[in-house]
Amino acid sequence: MKEKIHPKVHTAKIRCHCGFEIEAKSTKGQVVDVEICSNCHPFFTGKQRFVDTAGRIDRFRKKYAKFQDSGEAGK
Repeated sequence: MKEKIHPKVHTAKIRCHCGFEIEAKSTKGQVVDVEICSNCHPFFTGKQRFVDTAGRIDRFRKKYAKFQDSGEAGK
């Protein structure tokens, strides 16, 4: 193996916005912040919850509101 080409591996604290925190190995740094994790993701929890990142739902509704008003939705 070549020397000095591999990234440094840190013992990192991975923090989710829901408050869940875990230690793991990472090359990204000593603290890694994530928006969603297996502790709060609907696939793993079985609970239906909308995760609106950067207003995606609002942008979708705004984009397709003109079709809904004119009755063309679903055609």
